[in-house]
Amino acid sequence: MRLNRKSLLVSGVATVAIAAAVGVVPNAFAAGPDLLPLTVTNDSGRSEAVHLYVLGESGGKLGYVNEGGTFTAWPAGGSPPTPAPDVAIDGPAQGASKTLQVPKGLSGRMYMSFGDKLDFRISETGGLVQPAPWAGGDPSRDVLFDWSEFTYNDSGVWLNSSQVDMFAVPHSVSVTGSDGQTLKTGELKPGGHTAVVDGMKADPEFAKLVQTRGDGTVLRVLAPGKGADAGGFNPDYLGGYIDRAWAAYAGKDLTVKPFAEQPDKIFTGRTSGDVMNFTDSTGAQVASFNKPTSSNVWGCDGNLGAPNDLVVGPIARSLCAALFRGTLGTQDVEPSTDPGTFYQNDPANLYGKLIHENMADGKAYAFAFDDVANQESLVHSGDPTSISINLSPFN
Repeated sequence: MRLNRKSLLVSGVATVAIAAAVGVVPNAFAAGPDLLPLTVTNDSGRSEAVHLYVLGESGGKLGYVNEGGTFTAWPAGGSPPTPAPDVAIDGPAQGASKTLQVPKGLSGRMYMSFGDKLDFRISETGGLVQPAPWAGGDPSRDVLFDWSEFTYNDSGVWLNSSQVDMFAVPHSVSVTGSDGQTLKTGELKPGGHTAVVDGMKADPEFAKLVQTRGDGTVLRVLAPGKGADAGGFNPDYLGGYIDRAWAAYAGKDLTVKPFAEQPDKIFTGRTSGDVMNFTDSTGAQVASFNKPTSSNVWGCDGNLGAPNDLVVGPIARSLCAALFRGTLGTQDVEPSTDPGTFYQNDPANLYGKLIHENMADGKAYAFAFDDVANQESLVHSGDPTSISINLSPFN
């Protein structure tokens, strides 16, 4: 089963990216308890208090979950958005663990913050305004925090770490199934956090993405798209590369095979000016894409918007992955499934490159469609007994 990471609008102000199953047929054998234990272990090496938040959507309503697994919808908000109730759960101290309960039918995020609590607001329409440290004046800008994303339903659980918006708190995610087997991902190599931050700082452009606090604490590395939104990072960083990659297929075909399980499902693309047109195996034109901007590539949106269908969306996902990873223009078949071909373009996407290089298994969610060619930091079980998040060392 494939997953599609998509943006779920939670308010008129902010969006939250979650892992959402597409075309899932509930498995009659996928039981899973009504309350799924979530154990958070603090191996961060930090002394600050940890605060946890389990937030998401259940039954069409946005709300929060307490330590025991009870879901409560948010109260009415206002205009401008009003402060949300303090729903923080005391997290584990360094070297300790804490187990929470996640109710079936919930899709959302578990936030973790060190030291200070996070600032959440509720809009007049009931949407949740979440921390956005790339936005000017965000009240949580100087808080060290991060999140993991999950979906738990009758088809099982999906849990992933995420660097789509930023790289901040090192943490791994895992799931244990009824067969006793545990799957784990998202763990950095020893020294990985330092390697990512120092690698960013060593490049004049990517150094602009590193956010620190007044006391010198490195808080996060913003994703390039968020850095451009904040006004520091070059908004046209990939422009020259995109021009070359797009023009490469004016005189030759680009073959897109978006479904690994359907290798004979092929779409053929050719560029004409700033437009790339795709045909299917019958020769019928099935999709057209205008040349994207750097912003479109960072966000996999705009000219690379991917609807949840079986043609345009899969092609768009493949194109965005190829441009984000720098393989488009040098290969005639996409998506590339060889990580050795990634991030070799000029100028290279150092954000995606450094994060993946420093993961123990090479897997990460550095952009919305990092699941193309199975490069994502995601665990899944159709019959889970527990899930875990481990806060890792900042070394």
